[in-house]
Amino acid sequence: MINVLSLAALPILAGEFEPPTFDHEFKPAPLLFAGTPFELNRILAIRLIAALVLMLVMVLYAKRAKLVPSKGQAALEGLMDFAKVNVGDSILGEEGRKYQPLLLTIFLGIFFMNITGVIPGLQIAGTSLVGMPLIYALVAYVAFIAAGLKARGPKYFLEQVAPHGLPKPLYLIIVPIELVSTFIIRPITLTVRLLANMIAGHFVLALCFVGTHYLFFTMGGIGYAIAPLTLLGGIIYVVFEMFIAALQAYIFAILTAVYISLSVSEH
Repeated sequence: MINVLSLAALPILAGEFEPPTFDHEFKPAPLLFAGTPFELNRILAIRLIAALVLMLVMVLYAKRAKLVPSKGQAALEGLMDFAKVNVGDSILGEEGRKYQPLLLTIFLGIFFMNITGVIPGLQIAGTSLVGMPLIYALVAYVAFIAAGLKARGPKYFLEQVAPHGLPKPLYLIIVPIELVSTFIIRPITLTVRLLANMIAGHFVLALCFVGTHYLFFTMGGIGYAIAPLTLLGGIIYVVFEMFIAALQAYIFAILTAVYISLSVSEH
């Protein structure tokens, strides 16, 4: 992919190619209700579409589920079973049953928001601005704290920051570290990991396809020879980005399960 990106960047040397910028890609003009608290832009519209499609899929699944599943039902049940077995059961065991609805909602919600980045006509992930990753991180944050309080009671907070059995002088070091890492760093890392991957993926795709358009339709000459390479790179990266969309949803869900497991277990 490095070679493809280098080729796509060649027109920049001519001073004519305008690569995609953050403002252009992630600060779109409003579509409706400009200047009001209800302003709707392209990314917000994509988030609404992803949420509505997920809701519609789940409603249709609930109404039309059959003993002998159709291909669509089998695909959805495969995703649900993957989340159950590889997230809930593998991390939480029997405890996973209580948290399965939450973990499945996080997994499918993030996946549907991520996958919009490779859907023609949408072409940007709903999680590529900080708001949506932050909301999911806050949901996970509240979930693991609530799980800890329910399982361990008020002593949960003390157990998290002050593990048993350490020499007393070490608590002066351990308590601040555990306090920051557990209750501050966790939601930040959940947010940044998801956000950064979606932004990076979108920029690579945009560079490949914008570069292909420039090479083929504007540069001409040697551009006709280079354009198929950048186009091929873009197509390959679309497939890779589909994998990343699922992988990031899985990582987010499994980290949520890990944090819940750490909260409910005795330290």
